Parts: sequence; C-alpha cells; structure tokens
Amino acid sequence: MIMKTYTLKKEEVERNWFVLDVKDKVLGRIATKIADRIRGKDKPTFTPHTDGGDYVIVINAEKIKVTGSKFDTKKYYHHSLYPGGLKTQTFKELNIKNPEKIIFNAVKGMLPKNKLGKSIIKKLKVFKGPLHDHDSQKPIEWNPN
Repeated sequence: MIMKTYTLKKEEVERNWFVLDVKDKVLGRIATKIADRIRGKDKPTFTPHTDGGDYVIVINAEKIKVTGSKFDTKKYYHHSLYPGGLKTQTFKELNIKNPEKIIFNAVKGMLPKNKLGKSIIKKLKVFKGPLHDHDSQKPIEWNPN
C-alpha cells in the first residue's frame, strides 16, 4: 500500500471571509488564532509553502486588552534609518493614535518572514470601531474560544 502526501495547489484554495470582534480579548491569544486562520493552519489541507488561508476582518481594535502592566510599559520601536532616528511609542499612546497597528504588528510577527508572509498578511483587515468596508463579501461571524 502506497501512501501519498496531499499538497494544496493555489488554484484549489477555497477562501472564506470571517469577521472577529476583539472587544475585551487578550492581544496575544487572539493574534495567534488570527495568524493560524489567515495562514490556513486550521484547515486539513494545510501546506506550508502555499497560501491557503482565509480572510479575517477585525473590528473594535481600540478595545483590545493586554495583561499585567503592559498597557503602560509595553513599547513599540521604529527607526527612520537615520542616525538618532529611533522612535518609541507606548501601548497606551499607540492605542489612542493608531489601534489598528497594534493588532497588525502582533499578527505579522507570527507569520513567516519571507514573500509568503508578505502575501498572507494582506488577508488581514483591521478596523477601529464596529463598522467595516467588507459587507459585500458576506463575512461569517467568528468567535474563537
């Protein structure tokens, strides 16, 4: 008996749209579930070298929670590539100014650091507030445990 390993081809991928409300959810826990969903790791047809994941729409990004004292002490760094160009923001400042970036960066850090990761992250849509622009895709309500 010969057993064959199934490999997913990009033409066979079936993509769905999911909407996720992150109000009062912990950032790291929900980011891992989002990363698995957009990469396709939760599907039985998962193939590491193929983008087989679904689209995820995240709403209420400004209401995400963090544990411990991270709300005041967690820092985000960005460098302008000029001498002395290190920019620092705390979680609290970034949550006021650009809360979408918090979830985007958390999920992006959990994806592969190559061309595949760059194409996978495009399937994540993050919105501040309860409204989003993707009603025509008929997203399914997704509530991970």
